Amino acid sequence: MQDLSNTQYFKIIQEAEPGVSEILAAVYEALAEKGYDPVSQIVGYIMSGDPTYITSHNNARSLIMKVERDELLEEALKYYIENKLQ
Repeated sequence: MQDLSNTQYFKIIQEAEPGVSEILAAVYEALAEKGYDPVSQIVGYIMSGDPTYITSHNNARSLIMKVERDELLEEALKYYIENKLQ
């Protein structure tokens, strides 16, 4: 019989959500695998907000929709500045 006088502890281990750069990398790879020009497709999505620019292959469309478009642009610009202008 269990001792019901003590409180049991239950801890949920949450998986870390992928960051913006990881999402961009996964989406880029999925687009390339399907034969699309990843840069053009991602730019089309950022400019229009239309998720059909992104393939559903490897869950890429769902992934990219987890991130705000301005965050995608910010990540790309930040990468460019850090790696091309310094």
